Amino acid sequence: MNSKKYALGIDIGGTNIAFGLVDKEGIVLFEKSVPTKSFGTPQDFIEYIFIEPTIQENLNNIKGIGIGAPNGNHFNGTIDYAPNLLWKGCIPLRAMFVEKFKLTTILTNDANAAAVGEKLFGCAKDLKNFVTITLGTGLGSGVVINDTIVYGEHGYAGEFGHIRVIPNGRLCKCGRLGCLETYASSTGVVRSYDELSSTNKANSSLNKINPLTAEEIFSSAEKGDVFANEIVDYTAQILGQSLADFCAFSDPKAYILFGGIAQNGENFRKKVRDVMEKNLLRIFQGKVEIRISALHDKNAAILGNAASVFLLNK
Repeated sequence: MNSKKYALGIDIGGTNIAFGLVDKEGIVLFEKSVPTKSFGTPQDFIEYIFIEPTIQENLNNIKGIGIGAPNGNHFNGTIDYAPNLLWKGCIPLRAMFVEKFKLTTILTNDANAAAVGEKLFGCAKDLKNFVTITLGTGLGSGVVINDTIVYGEHGYAGEFGHIRVIPNGRLCKCGRLGCLETYASSTGVVRSYDELSSTNKANSSLNKINPLTAEEIFSSAEKGDVFANEIVDYTAQILGQSLADFCAFSDPKAYILFGGIAQNGENFRKKVRDVMEKNLLRIFQGKVEIRISALHDKNAAILGNAASVFLLNK
């Protein structure tokens, strides 16, 4: 009989929900990913996880549940008006999980969870001051200062994706114009294909790809497509400038890029770093690193949420 203790880590994204069982060494026993749109209600989603055979088999060995979600309020245990989810309003998700599983449950912003995962299991083990930037359907950030996650007064700190970078720019799902995530996210990259003007667009290989994704755009850029490279450069320009500005707030030793766009690797990292460096205040120049997540082959958010459970129950 298996007596090892696990945490159930859950990452709720705008496109997919990933969940898994993790031990305190960061070893993932089991993980699964399903489209977020598969669940019309939070109740459907909770029931799906509860009846998963591997969860049921190990239910008595689960210490607690850690959940990362967009607009996740750590203090209240709620998801509050998340623009990239079909579930609307304020959702008391922590209370719903406690009622179903009868286990200690922690809910936080998905990017905060990724930051904890990087700190304990990834490339931030040597860092006390860093920011994770999650580049998925939207864009989030987990801000760590002096080894402590910054939650803010109301639990919403880290909504970096909703800093407005272009006056009267693209309409964001939050209802405002020009938010960073409308440019530097997987959906933002595809919007750039639709909206950027270029003499190279007509001959681009991207015109033959349907449906077009950010992954396809980056792949085409690596193969030499000129217009695809223009999109990548445009994305790096906006993200790099934004990271330079954010240094004035938290003075990080490093930014850690995580998510679909970041997985395109060293070339994109260098582009973002070069733009950031050119736009930094002089006092920060040459001092701030940009790293790529060490956990792409796993799931930093799952690990981070699981780690939150073990930290709470030391």
